[in-house]
Amino acid sequence: MADEDRIVLGHFGAAHGIRGEVKVLAYTEDPLAVADYGPVTLDDGRIVEFVSVRPQGDGVVARVKGIADRNAAELLRNRRFSVDRDALPALEEEEDDFYHADLVGLRAELEDGSPFGSVIAVQNFGAGDLLEIRAAEGGRTVYLAFTRAVVPLVDIKGGRVVVAPPPEIEAGEEADGDGGAEDAP
Repeated sequence: MADEDRIVLGHFGAAHGIRGEVKVLAYTEDPLAVADYGPVTLDDGRIVEFVSVRPQGDGVVARVKGIADRNAAELLRNRRFSVDRDALPALEEEEDDFYHADLVGLRAELEDGSPFGSVIAVQNFGAGDLLEIRAAEGGRTVYLAFTRAVVPLVDIKGGRVVVAPPPEIEAGEEADGDGGAEDAP
């Protein structure tokens, strides 16, 4: 099955305790829902099944079928897991709902319609979602906060997002264009 037919639900973190439980960073709206979609496929191709999930502080701790000790749980660390898109509920067309996977590949345009680049990933390093965009010129990538202020329009059907980069991004582009240094006398 092609990657575009899969939706990443989250990834495993560190082992939790000595009985095989593992921390989970869930990308689902409800973090406990990661266990609702049946077996999941790891990024290395293995298929695993959640036995249980429970809240733990700000996160989720899971028990995975066949994982009975800390050493086995550590082998899951940093593994992303996904399901077939068909396993997820259909989205309301009139709603402003989409899966992050739907954003990858969209054109990024400025508010005046000029090209800015293309979305290559949606990242979250702990402080909120970021769009990773490969710039239209120069091929470098930039991260933009995925907020209504910075990304005022997501048009999945039109194949684009409209972005309003903050001034520091625009200033960085100007510096890159002239080499970032003043002319020497």
